[in-house]
Amino acid sequence: MKVILLFIVLTPLIGFLINGIFGKWTKPVAGIIAASALGISFILGLFPIWSVLHGHIVEFTYFTWMPFKGLEVPFGLRVDYVSAVMLFVVTFVSWMIHIYSNGYMAGDRGYARYFAYLNLFVTAMLILVLGNNYLLMFVGWEGVGLASYLLIGFWYEKDTAADAGEKAFVVNRIGDAGFIIGILFLIYHFGSVTYSNVFPRAEEVLGYGSTAATIIGLALFVGAVGKSAQFPLYIWLTDAMEGPTPVSSLIHAATMVTAGVYMVARSNAIYSLAPVAQEVVASVGAFTAFYAATMALTHKDIKRILAYSTLSQLGYMFIGVGVGAYWTGMFHLMTHAFFKGLLFLGAGAVMHSMRGLLSIDLMGNLKKYMPQTAILMVIASLAISGIPPFAGFFSKDAILASALEMGHPIIWIVGEVTAFLTAFYMFRFVFNVFYGEEKVEGLYHDLHTHEAPPVMTIPMWVLGILSIVGGWVGIKFGGHIPFEWFVTHTAPTTEVAHEAHYSEALLMGISVTMGLSGILAAWLIYIKKIITADKIANMFKPIYTLLANTYYVDEFVYCCIVKPFWWVSTNFLWKIVDVILIDKGMVDGAGWIAGRVGRGLRLLQTGFVNNYAYWISMGIIILSGWYLVKII
Repeated sequence: MKVILLFIVLTPLIGFLINGIFGKWTKPVAGIIAASALGISFILGLFPIWSVLHGHIVEFTYFTWMPFKGLEVPFGLRVDYVSAVMLFVVTFVSWMIHIYSNGYMAGDRGYARYFAYLNLFVTAMLILVLGNNYLLMFVGWEGVGLASYLLIGFWYEKDTAADAGEKAFVVNRIGDAGFIIGILFLIYHFGSVTYSNVFPRAEEVLGYGSTAATIIGLALFVGAVGKSAQFPLYIWLTDAMEGPTPVSSLIHAATMVTAGVYMVARSNAIYSLAPVAQEVVASVGAFTAFYAATMALTHKDIKRILAYSTLSQLGYMFIGVGVGAYWTGMFHLMTHAFFKGLLFLGAGAVMHSMRGLLSIDLMGNLKKYMPQTAILMVIASLAISGIPPFAGFFSKDAILASALEMGHPIIWIVGEVTAFLTAFYMFRFVFNVFYGEEKVEGLYHDLHTHEAPPVMTIPMWVLGILSIVGGWVGIKFGGHIPFEWFVTHTAPTTEVAHEAHYSEALLMGISVTMGLSGILAAWLIYIKKIITADKIANMFKPIYTLLANTYYVDEFVYCCIVKPFWWVSTNFLWKIVDVILIDKGMVDGAGWIAGRVGRGLRLLQTGFVNNYAYWISMGIIILSGWYLVKII
């Protein structure tokens, strides 16, 4: 098992090295190499998952990575009940995306480079998930950041893609600073960063409600806010759409953005001692869920609609882990990986067929030309809208029910309202793209619009099936919910003094009603056209303008952060510090002094031997005098 666990990480790394070093020669088979590497990694991952299912946590230390004055950081891998879920999600969904990419990226001149980056990304994600300590998690955390920078800016000839890659990299560094502070506090209090040393002693060392527990929880959450794109560090995620669409699926569905949720669930022993930090996590999650959903209402770019929906769904996950029901956050993370992965792959199939067109204003009745994609997108949209028996219903309902039962009625209300908005904007997307009438006559004929090839549709069907049945592990059997039973072995639900109890049927009925109401509203507006979207936009023009411009946050960031920093960088750091102090003061000044000294010394170079003899004699006299003074 020790070797198997190591090779789960090494296999995609080997794929990265092969395509990265020998890409010039492996280009025709680069996709097969990369997808095979992920397939092997997934199959190997089933062994430790099977072991965990039978009650055996798998953990091995391979060597001491960083010995430092009593602090020994091992290179060790661990699969327990939480990381087993992530291991399955990351390897399986990434494998599907690798297979799909073989069709989507065919003919791209950076084909081998793309698959090398893709394998590197998954390698880093597996280190993040399987590492048995916080520093190894941080290595994977940074590796994912690097690989996402490379993938978002994959088409670096486009300025927008290069800028988006830089933006993602810089914004994530802000969150990373918080993560580092959290790790330093852990080292200070525990003298260790290994999970098996920290978590069992957390209550003894930190104590319930202590300042130390709160600081550590908040500092780690700052890292999660950056990586999982929560308010206010979400601004990089929508621009990340500049990368190839399968990359968006990889980042948004199964890997990078879920890392923050995983980290909070993984650190449950600390968060359960820090109620203030938990409150902050749940509140930020609820606010982001609603805030992002409102922005998705007005966008017409199919990828950006899905990007805002990712922000919103991540907010739900943080509600789950924030209220202490960690299993619900992990549950929604898993089901979201299935239906969001499918939504992005479906959007990619549409783009592939429409020669890169993205606006829903140019589409309509695509089901006639892409029937399989249309069916799959409806399945995924029903799942994200929380309609039973689709996967998203069970996980979203579990989160909202937990929020109410754990004493957060306002968060529950926000979550239910957001569920209505989610269903509305997703079916606005579906009805505008796949149903109704063609908006541009002859466009599909000119573009030769057609269904995606099997190499793309087969992975979509696999995710489509999981978008239906993937949530059934949340159905109660024999008095227990299987997924809850599994995850709570490692991440038990926080105990509260006065847990409220409500009728499960009533809560489910409200959730389903909100989802169906959103779908009905979208149907009345975009199919039946009882009132046109333009008329609604004119009726609420100030609000529509605000949402269409995403609350002017980018403009605010540019005016209040980027521009002042740009001014300081240009007028102080460049023109004063760099040009005057460093260039003219230190560099040119040193040259000027050397020149003056040289000109003075040049006076000594007379060419007369008697002058040289004189200075040599003076030197001997001075040295002799100094020596005599010293010995006396």
